[in-house]
Amino acid sequence: MAIERPTRRRFCSWIAFHLALLLFVGIRALSEIRYSIPEEVKDGTAVGNVAKDLGLDISSLFDRRFRVVSESKDAFFEVNQNNGALYVHKKIDREELCQGSGACLMELKVIVENPLEIHYVIVEITDVNDHSPSFPEKEQIFEIAEHTLPGRRFQLHTARDPDAGINSIRTYTLTSNEHFEVDIRQSDEDKIPFLVLKKSLDREQKDKHTLLVTAVDGGKPPRSGTLNVSIIVLDINDNRPIFSQEIYQIEIQENVPVGTSIFQMNATDPDEGTNSEIEYSLGKTLKKKVYDIFELDKLTGEIRVKGVVDYEENDVYKLDVEASDKGTPPLTGECRVIIKIKDVNDNPPEIEVTSLSNTVSEDSKPGTMISLISFKDKDSGVNGKIISSITSDVPFELKPSYKENIYSVVTKGFLDREEVSHYEITIKATDCGEPPLSTFKTLSIQISDVNDNSPQFSQNPIQFYLIENNVAGNSIFSVSATDKDVNDNAAISYHIVRGGNQNDFMSFLNVNSDNGHISALKSFDFETLKTFQFQVVATDSGTPSLSSNVTVNVFILDQNDNAPVILYPVSSNGSAEGVEEIPRNVNAGHLVTKVRAYDADIGYNGWLLFSLQEVTDHSLFGLDRYTGQIRTLRSFTETDEAEHKLVILVKDNGNVSLSATATVVVKVVEPKEAFAASDVKSATKNEEENNVTFYLMITLGSVSTLFLISIIVLIAMQCSKTTDYTSKYLQETNYDGTLCHSIQYRSGDKRYMLVGPRMSIGSTIVPGSHANTLVLPDRRGTSGEVRKQSFTQCLQAYNH
Repeated sequence: MAIERPTRRRFCSWIAFHLALLLFVGIRALSEIRYSIPEEVKDGTAVGNVAKDLGLDISSLFDRRFRVVSESKDAFFEVNQNNGALYVHKKIDREELCQGSGACLMELKVIVENPLEIHYVIVEITDVNDHSPSFPEKEQIFEIAEHTLPGRRFQLHTARDPDAGINSIRTYTLTSNEHFEVDIRQSDEDKIPFLVLKKSLDREQKDKHTLLVTAVDGGKPPRSGTLNVSIIVLDINDNRPIFSQEIYQIEIQENVPVGTSIFQMNATDPDEGTNSEIEYSLGKTLKKKVYDIFELDKLTGEIRVKGVVDYEENDVYKLDVEASDKGTPPLTGECRVIIKIKDVNDNPPEIEVTSLSNTVSEDSKPGTMISLISFKDKDSGVNGKIISSITSDVPFELKPSYKENIYSVVTKGFLDREEVSHYEITIKATDCGEPPLSTFKTLSIQISDVNDNSPQFSQNPIQFYLIENNVAGNSIFSVSATDKDVNDNAAISYHIVRGGNQNDFMSFLNVNSDNGHISALKSFDFETLKTFQFQVVATDSGTPSLSSNVTVNVFILDQNDNAPVILYPVSSNGSAEGVEEIPRNVNAGHLVTKVRAYDADIGYNGWLLFSLQEVTDHSLFGLDRYTGQIRTLRSFTETDEAEHKLVILVKDNGNVSLSATATVVVKVVEPKEAFAASDVKSATKNEEENNVTFYLMITLGSVSTLFLISIIVLIAMQCSKTTDYTSKYLQETNYDGTLCHSIQYRSGDKRYMLVGPRMSIGSTIVPGSHANTLVLPDRRGTSGEVRKQSFTQCLQAYNH
């Protein structure tokens, strides 16, 4: 149900009353000082010492600033920043500043900064008698019939004096004569002079009288102004128009349309004929603004609106109306029409930002003041009562001052620039008129940064893969951190954590402090170092600075940078040569010897292949490309030569393969009786060696399959970059990812083949340890020797 207008106004009045009560009781009163100075004082005249009257320490004013804010457009006052004295900055004319006879008060807001304070100073401008009374016209003429009876009153022009109080007009005087005297009637704040006939006129004796009226003010010394009055004596028209009452009061609303009739004047004259015909006119002593706003129809007496009626400009108008007949001489009657203007809610509230801090630190505590806001409305009564609020959803609020319609904007919560760096605070002011009018004001507030965020790495730990034989001094990889802060608080520098139980390689690492690029001052060798770990610290440039660190795990990747090393025949400068003797009566498939080689690389880079590069007779000898075994392809004949030279090429399986050569000289000797038993042993040995070869082929096939599976799993885990993969990789510190490899060596009358995961260069074979060893019979040994095989550890290594 809609609220009726009176109820709404009572409601707004109730709100205004309680707000004023809250302001009076609950809000901390700011200081108010009162001073008084006369108008027209010289520039620089001291009014008072604001700093001293506020109780401020004058000796500490060097870091505080004063600023004067007033409702006047002109800056009449300033504060001396050195001693806090309030002085006149511009000449003050009280009559121009304050119209009327009341007290002329100027309300100043004195803003004291560092810290921000506001104090109110009331300066009363007292009047100085600097204006003389003046009449609107220099001469006034009256036409008075000779039969006019004594006591008749004629209104004189009213003099005007802008001064107030005792300096305003006090009395009127008239030059001495026998027919007239001056009578003064007090009307509101005006003194209206009347010329009173005290003795009848005789036109035949004198038809014109000249008088001088003087208006005198109450100043010391007094000032005066004069009016020449001419009295023309006319013959009979002895009844003047008469109004029903001397004063009429009417009430109209402001903004009434132009042309609207607001009042009908009516005067009567008992005479007849032309002596009773009346014409109406406005008095000549009214303010010029009255003639611009109202007009009077001289025949009908209708008062109409001629211009814009604005309550805020003037709330009351006083019209002196004259009614004159057409007799000879004409007679005139006077009355006053008082027009009161009713306020209409036609002015929205005004929002004034007295002081504003555009930038607020994000670590400001709740309740920090950022701005001082004042509200005002030109309307009056309920139409001028203002309700203010912040309409936007921001961590700020309006806090009222003890003075009505003065508010401060303060923070009501904690700020975080990283979440919101800029706020638009929309302030709404609504009056209580019907309908209500509103005004909006937006404050733009920037949140300044505080170093409250440390640099962050996108992941921790970080894994990098580096191919061995990197170029010393070049960048090998980089780390990067981000900081949510800005400017210096987000400027990040990097350094490597050194000291403590760090490995020697730490001294060969360097990080660019500006961009996080890490360079190695040495070339890494996979066969010496397969993985290492270090920490990088990122530090911002804030005060105080914040930092965070990240663990970097580096994995060295193998390159094919090691050529095969031939163990048998004995190697020397990349080549090898050996001599083998065999009986001429051996059968096809007889094992002549085995070329043994080793490669320090891993994986395919360490897989070795054997091939015959040179041979004297291709029909006699064959070479197993995987095992390096040399066997006879047929039996020897009498025509075969007794010495054969075989050049063996051993190369690895890298992208760019590396190789080595070995020369085996086979001497064919004639069989002896002992060779018969040797042949039996050789047959047994060949059978056993064939079994070993079969088992080795099965093992190598299984290992190859496991190797392929391991490569696929490794690629998948590397792409996903999971922590589990890294941890598993790091746990197997002794495993270098190489397929099983065999190394043969001789000890006494036995030959051994070491089978197991690839060891780095420099790894040591523990004496007496044969856990991963095949025991092979020497070709010169007995046939009862048993071969021992154990691949358990090799398979376990590749399962990992």
